[in-house]
Amino acid sequence: MATRKDSGMIPRPPADNPPAPGGPGADGPAAGAVNPLALTVAQAAKVLSAAGVGAVTEEMICRHIDAGAPVTADGRINLVHYAAWLNQRMNREDHGA
Repeated sequence: MATRKDSGMIPRPPADNPPAPGGPGADGPAAGAVNPLALTVAQAAKVLSAAGVGAVTEEMICRHIDAGAPVTADGRINLVHYAAWLNQRMNREDHGA
């Protein structure tokens, strides 16, 4: 089991192909970078809307949280867990459960 603080982050590219300064994989967080494993409700709404899944509002996500969508102790959203929860919920609705 990974225990490093940055274990949820995408690994940097090999050193033989250094990234451009300020680009993906560069040292330090890029301006506006978000961790998809720990998003605020506002960040999740923005990321999901930008991903082309349609307009996703903070209110929609809050309703999902109220309905049982998983969040961390500090109220952040892991997009992988959230997507799995949505998929499970859709499957239940499709099968009349």
